[in-house]
Amino acid sequence: MIKKLGTILGIVSGLTSIILWVIFVFSNPYAAPSNGPMMVTFFMLFLPACLVLYASLKSKLVLLLIACIWSLPVSLYVYFTPGIFSWFGITSLAYLFSFVLSFVTQKIIEIKNIRQNYLTNSNTD
Repeated sequence: MIKKLGTILGIVSGLTSIILWVIFVFSNPYAAPSNGPMMVTFFMLFLPACLVLYASLKSKLVLLLIACIWSLPVSLYVYFTPGIFSWFGITSLAYLFSFVLSFVTQKIIEIKNIRQNYLTNSNTD
């Protein structure tokens, strides 16, 4: 249940970042369109969002963490600016929260399996 929540959070935050990036690049109400910020934000915001979508769908926890760390500097910079694009910081934190939820759930499942194996093996002795 918690793992599913982590997966859904990753998918929603990735899609939100992609939508925000499209708005940021093609219809930014705060600045005129230019190629410089488009390329930087493509590599620092759009690609990590795509990576989060892939990682969430395939349950690749390392990729979730990489995407969070990758997008964090620019996301924090944009977070502290006024306007709608401060949501990039929130989506980056949602990447991290998705990773934590999925990681903790995976470790709990592993511990339960180890405990179950121990109990099964100790009952056969």
